[in-house]
Amino acid sequence: MKAIVITSPGDPEVLQLQEVEDPKIKDDEVLIKVEAAALNRGDIYQRQGFYPPPQGASPYPGLECSGIIQSVGENVSRWKVGDKVCALLSGGGYAEKVTVPAGQVLPVPSSVSLSDAASFPEVACTVWSTVFMMSRLCAGERLLIHGGSSGIGTFAIQIAKFKEAKVFVTAGDEQKLAFCKDLGADVCINYKTEDFVARVKEESGGKGVDVILDCVGAAYLQQNLDSLNVDGRLFIIGSLSGFVAEINIGTIFAKRLTIQASALRTRSIEEKAAIVSEVEKNVWPAIISGKVKPVVYKHFPLGEAAAAHQHMESGKHIGKILLIP
Repeated sequence: MKAIVITSPGDPEVLQLQEVEDPKIKDDEVLIKVEAAALNRGDIYQRQGFYPPPQGASPYPGLECSGIIQSVGENVSRWKVGDKVCALLSGGGYAEKVTVPAGQVLPVPSSVSLSDAASFPEVACTVWSTVFMMSRLCAGERLLIHGGSSGIGTFAIQIAKFKEAKVFVTAGDEQKLAFCKDLGADVCINYKTEDFVARVKEESGGKGVDVILDCVGAAYLQQNLDSLNVDGRLFIIGSLSGFVAEINIGTIFAKRLTIQASALRTRSIEEKAAIVSEVEKNVWPAIISGKVKPVVYKHFPLGEAAAAHQHMESGKHIGKILLIP
């Protein structure tokens, strides 16, 4: 099969389309003929040499895909050859074929095209596990999403509104903020021209938000704590600004705050299967009913993965970027 190989750590040009061996299927896995794979920030970190795949995972990038099942392992009962599916991967999505544990596979929602379904697994599993399973966002609470126009952000806005939360977002230009508002965001903040802490306080009667989903990391840590309500929960899923920060622990004491961080890729197969099951039960009905829609910005042929990475790193996109084998 053809796959995108990281020839050495570095810039996008190190991504090369090469002929490689087909993946070998295990008893608890399915083999998917890939229709589309979606880009994620983790792919860029892997390309740069900072985010190696877990032991035993495919060496090729790609954390989510959609496609048609070509074969099933001996222990797999739910899926059959010909099923249209999408899947949460530990790697290997940038290829014509990929194997994945059966518990990380989801049916393509009836309202979504096979290729667009690739835009859902990673974002749905990330947002559902962090904002809802671990941070316990409830109807009527306030959620702040940094990077509201990203793949994670555009999904989080929609599912949080579906669950009747009030949604605050930050983004860096007016076009992105307008898009977030159209998706349902209640309060849209331009972080380049506004103090998001002040705006959050102003829009919440001085209380703050209940949950923050943060991809920025160190530079926003104290400001995030200052933006939280009493009993607020901060969940960090990225560190675009770095890993080291100084904070005032008094803020945490005074407001009984919780700080959590997690990466999906490094979780065990069992944990991923549990999250995927929760996503199918809680998120898939919202997608099937059209309340949550795929936000796909652009498609690139698989052989143009380098150009797709350049586009993502430019920060101009809104939503997801897909690769088509």
